[in-house]
Amino acid sequence: MNKLDALKFFITAAETLNFREASMKLSVSPSVVTRTIAELERELDEPLFTRNTRSIFLSSFGELFLPQAKRLLEDSEKLFQKSKDDNEMKGIVRITSLRFPKHEQVLYDLLTALRPYPELFIDWRLDMMKLDTVEHRIDMGIRVGREPNPNFIIKNITQVEHILVASPELVAHLGVPTDLEDLRQRYPFSGLLNPETGKIFEFMNDAVNTFVPRHVEFYTTDPYAEIQAALAGRAVVQSSDLICREYLASGQLVKPLPELRQEKWQFYLYRPYQTITPKRVTVIFSLLEKILRKHFVS
Repeated sequence: MNKLDALKFFITAAETLNFREASMKLSVSPSVVTRTIAELERELDEPLFTRNTRSIFLSSFGELFLPQAKRLLEDSEKLFQKSKDDNEMKGIVRITSLRFPKHEQVLYDLLTALRPYPELFIDWRLDMMKLDTVEHRIDMGIRVGREPNPNFIIKNITQVEHILVASPELVAHLGVPTDLEDLRQRYPFSGLLNPETGKIFEFMNDAVNTFVPRHVEFYTTDPYAEIQAALAGRAVVQSSDLICREYLASGQLVKPLPELRQEKWQFYLYRPYQTITPKRVTVIFSLLEKILRKHFVS
């Protein structure tokens, strides 16, 4: 027997002095009301009602018990409501993200927006690989990928194009490549290492085809370190226009094959589907989407 529910049944029955009317108010059958009251009487070892052939009345014990039951039920409702209200914007929210341009500014904007909630804490993890949401208790993440997982709630922010970039000095030194095969054969490349396998990520020509450079002369697990290798004239780098935009605009980097069109991926925000999602998670998810759109959607 749920004792709080039993108290609610008793109070309703005491106010109506009619089990059938009480059952209608409680949206249950009259037999459920009768059975619950009987169980409560056994629990208390006292009768709550007296009956004659036509009516029911509160017993002497029932009259004394009714105000106590009302106070207890009211206190319990206040307790649960207060607990819910107090905890809505308290606790920790874990966010995993790859490193991307302006990620420091995005984090600053988020933390600034959360100033009204001093007991809300952010766990911000920069990880090249996507963390398992269950194992690492991740609430949401920011990623770049081909097709976001349909098992997550996805907010696409913008499209990202994979491009090949090099310094103007390297292109001038080796000569403008005639095509992708010429670039692959004559130019040094940077290899981005997968930290889970220790192997280089594939070089994508498009959504289907890959290629293997003849000369890989720089290795790293950090896409931003690759950009430094390109800026220093040491290698051709396969990166994204998201990372390279400012360097292309300033002329520090160029596309050795400007006509080459490579695969486009999505830059997106995601969170797992959950039966119950705390308000703090939905609030931060919405804030983060607005902040990302402010910085990356013109």
